[in-house]
Amino acid sequence: HRLRLAGGKSPCEGRVEMEQAGKWGTVCDDGWDLADANVVCRQLRCGWALHARDRAAFGRGAGSILRDDVSCRGHEEHLWDCPAVREHDCSHKEDAGVVCSEHQQWRLSGGRDGCAGRVEVFFRGTWSTVCDSTWYETEASVLCHTLGCGLPLERPSFNHTLPGKMLYECTRLQPSLAHCKWIYNKSAPCHQSRAAGVICNGM
Repeated sequence: HRLRLAGGKSPCEGRVEMEQAGKWGTVCDDGWDLADANVVCRQLRCGWALHARDRAAFGRGAGSILRDDVSCRGHEEHLWDCPAVREHDCSHKEDAGVVCSEHQQWRLSGGRDGCAGRVEVFFRGTWSTVCDSTWYETEASVLCHTLGCGLPLERPSFNHTLPGKMLYECTRLQPSLAHCKWIYNKSAPCHQSRAAGVICNGM
């Protein structure tokens, strides 16, 4: 058995997928709630569940539907330890999903559109800025791509005016900044940094 989240913007958000007998499948949303989602988030080391999503919120999966009427109490170690039904009457338009507390979401603020401005990340319930001490072409490229904004043209700097600070280091292009090395609210690497920004070409 293995577990993963697919179709989200970071490894801690997405459609719940389980591996059984070497093949990946999905979970039906009948009865899917926060107790079930919490088990998934904890198992994946993604903190706790913020949202239990239904109706294929992260797109329809493929393969078999491996569980229906999942009813975790919330303390289980693995999703497959929870009571559930193997026989189902579901289709992939009922694939269950979760958003966990360790999920990261990004936006660019203060620019002329959503593809330019100061980089801000929503993490653990609050918006934070990103330190520019390791904000290079690779990091900017990852973010522009994640936002559907093409490629980075410039990397301006701004003042930090939000309570939290995030630092990213990407050694290569990744699906999102959350897949790179990141540090949250550690003062040393952000000391004397400014807030990172980016202007993407928007294509």
